[in-house]
Formats: sequence, C-alpha cells, structure tokens
Amino acid sequence: MPDIVVMFFILGLTAGILRSDLAIPKATYETLSLLLMLTIGLKGGMVLHGNLSWTLLPEMANVMLLGALIPLTLYPVLKHLIKLSTANSASIAAHYGSVSAGTFAVALAYAESQQLQVGAEVTLYLVMLELPAIIVALLLYRRFGEHSDTQSTLSLKHLWHETLTNKSVILLVGGVIIGMMYGTQQGSQVTSLLTNSFKVVLALFLLEMGLTAAQTLRPVPWHHWRLASFALLTPIALGCVGVGVGTLLGLELGSVVILASLVASASYIAAPAAIKAAIPDADIGLAMLSSLGLTFPFNVIIGIGLYHQLALFIY
Repeated sequence: MPDIVVMFFILGLTAGILRSDLAIPKATYETLSLLLMLTIGLKGGMVLHGNLSWTLLPEMANVMLLGALIPLTLYPVLKHLIKLSTANSASIAAHYGSVSAGTFAVALAYAESQQLQVGAEVTLYLVMLELPAIIVALLLYRRFGEHSDTQSTLSLKHLWHETLTNKSVILLVGGVIIGMMYGTQQGSQVTSLLTNSFKVVLALFLLEMGLTAAQTLRPVPWHHWRLASFALLTPIALGCVGVGVGTLLGLELGSVVILASLVASASYIAAPAAIKAAIPDADIGLAMLSSLGLTFPFNVIIGIGLYHQLALFIY
C-alpha cells in the first residue's frame, strides 16, 4: 500500500472530483505550508550539524548544473512539439526545472518509511535546484521573446527579488541555517514539536493539495492533450535522469530516490511567484495545470515508488 500521507492526497483529490464541500480555510493552508517549509529546513539543517564539508561542493555544483540544463532541454520540446508560445514555453520550462517542496516532503517521508539511507545533504538539493532553472528560463525568454532591453532588465531584477525573498525560500534556508547551528540536542526544545509532527502537517498539506489538483483539472482540459501528455511523460524521463546522475555521483540509495523525485517534480509555489513578475505575458494557469494538476499527483501516487524501483534495479 502507498504511504499513509499519500492516502490523504488521494482523499482530497477524490473529494474534489466528487465536488464535495470539503475545504481547508486559506489561513490554515498557508500555516501548514509555512510549517512544512520550516520543518523541512530544520530537519535538513540538524542532520547537517557537524557534517558540513567542502567535499559537498562538487556534488552541489552538479545538482545546480542539472537544474540549469533541464529548462534548456524542455524549452524546444514545449515550443515545437507542444506548440506553446515563447512566454509559456519559458514559463513551463522554469516550473519543471525548478522543484516541488511538496514532492520533496513526500519523498522524504517515503524514504523514512522504507528505511532508506539518506545523505545529510539532501535538503540542500531543494535549495540548489530552486533558482538556476528560473534564471535560465528567463534568459531563454529574453533571447527569443519580443520585448525591449529595459523590460528584460526589470524582469531580471524582479526575478531575483521574487525568488530569493519568497516566503518558502526564506523559511527553508532559514530553517537549514538554524538547524545546522544548533543540531538535534541543543535545538530540541524548539524543534522537537515541529519535527515530530512532520507527517501530520504533511498529511493535512496533501489533503489540500488533492483538493486544489482536482479544481485545476475541472473541467477536464481535453483541448490541452499535448500539454497533459508532456506533464505525465516528462517526470518519468527526468526521474530516470535523476537516478542516473545520483548513481554516478555515488549517492546513497535514499538520496538517489530523493534526487530523482526532485528532478522529476515541477514547482507550484516559488516558480509561479517569480514567473508572474518576470514573464507577465505567460499563462500561469497552464503551468499550474501541468505541474500541480498532473505532474504532482503522478509523482505522489506513482512516481516516487517508480524511481525507487529503478534505483534498486541499477544498484
């Protein structure tokens, strides 16, 4: 059976499809989202306490390079095969090059439930993959879009500001730093409540994500069948790439699964905020349809387990 937290996503998705009146108040969802980001950061930072080393730099550089190469690869596919505009191609390429913190949380919970060995640095993957893809996608838009240099400069400024000051990024990075400074023993008075309730927060967060995904898919967007195919096939291809890169880097099995899950994911929190400011003529609804409506459910229900089996096969 799938992990219990995944069942909460399926519950929300089913309730949304059946048009139930089940709803989580917006303030509650925002609180859950903030708690999830902070808890992920703290958990990762506490594991890194005393384990941070310069030897991690080559690994982080490769992960960042991977984040930059994904939009370069996906942009021509979106532009010429999916037949999207330049703005929408760059936007969706940015969403898929960036990562989903929700998918990371589910992958982390999955690794823990499967008792997989996970490296201390996996939370840094989330940080390293967040920004490069968005910058590369904006550069693609500047290169092939029709707009002035002044607009491009303003877009780049907005991009850096929106991405680096996004509340999720602030909490994630801040949590990593705090957890890394104090570790499990010193920080337990404050952090134990958050880290011990991680799966509870994640379950409620996924319940809301299920409801939101169902809303995104209503009515069924048959006229976007090319984009829907892209959203379901791309995570498999990118997950295979993530497994291959993780294996070549010599990562532990759990770290390979998490890296593959991140690479196969698509952002629906940080990227939309940055893209709205940087590429104003992009249709964020299309990006949310593919990333949150299709790719996120695929990864949560099927993908993470699939990447685990692929990693086992290679190992």
